[in-house]
Amino acid sequence: MMEGTIKFGLWYVYIRWDDSQVVSRIRFVKQAIDGPVPSPLSRFLAGKSIDLSPLLSVHMQDCGVYGDIYRQVVKIPYGETKTYKEIADLVGTGARVVGMAMKRNLTPILVPCHRVVAMNGLGGYTPDISIKQELLELEAQVLKKIKHANKNGI
Repeated sequence: MMEGTIKFGLWYVYIRWDDSQVVSRIRFVKQAIDGPVPSPLSRFLAGKSIDLSPLLSVHMQDCGVYGDIYRQVVKIPYGETKTYKEIADLVGTGARVVGMAMKRNLTPILVPCHRVVAMNGLGGYTPDISIKQELLELEAQVLKKIKHANKNGI
């Protein structure tokens, strides 16, 4: 297993992964932990890439309703959001179950729970709602740059 952190806003993003690029843990911490960070995550958090492959979440192997929820959340396009209810309807469960799955998500960013929002606001995010806001703002800014570059033929 390899692990390390990278700075993101006021937080550090901790990641633990194995040789096959399966990520078992991502969390937001206040102090750095020495160690490498996979370049797809570094590039993503720097706004230089919208692609996290070849990294895979350990949750992609989950069975049952939570596994179904995680696989639906991974399908939410970069820069877009879906509500807890929309995900629940796709999976055939309730919005609260989706909320619990997001709370138990061991690999935020890879299973982009920041893209799952409430019908009337952002919803929750652990450990701080400001991280969800920053991730959504990062994605919006990157898409704006891509659109601008495409418009100008860059």
